[in-house]
Amino acid sequence: MTALCLHSTLIFPLLIRGGKPTPLLSFCLALIFCCYNGYLQSSYLCQYADLPPGWTRDPRFILGLMLFTCGMLINIHSDHILRNLRKPGEMGYKIPRGGLFEYVSGANFLGEIMEWSGFAVAGWSVPGAAFAIFTLLVLSSRAQQHHQWYLERFEDYPKARKILIPFMY
Repeated sequence: MTALCLHSTLIFPLLIRGGKPTPLLSFCLALIFCCYNGYLQSSYLCQYADLPPGWTRDPRFILGLMLFTCGMLINIHSDHILRNLRKPGEMGYKIPRGGLFEYVSGANFLGEIMEWSGFAVAGWSVPGAAFAIFTLLVLSSRAQQHHQWYLERFEDYPKARKILIPFMY
């Protein structure tokens, strides 16, 4: 999870090119939410979770860890694709291609949903499940908005590309 936090908070923002400035209020609200959520997740796991000895060999933990890892790899790869859509100094928008973007408009969102779902399964906690559901609802909506924007903006946008789940939605 540390690798994900480092990637999301430090590496990705520093590598992105030509991004729009973030309003201060949005930044502050996101910071407050992330701090509160991090506190909630970690305090539950460190102080209140009653996981049995050998939990790391439990199928739920193993499945959750695999889902989290796959989601993190998808998210990092998708962010790499998005970051490199424009060459230095280039402006304008482009259609993302490669990786899961060949199948869905929201490949980066799918990766993040998988990550937090895997975290919830691996930790087998109510706070983890609540955040996974929150992530699913928020990012599904964003993926749908992005998909619609791409369809309206680009005449040659792949019509078979789904919103979030390959071959389905």
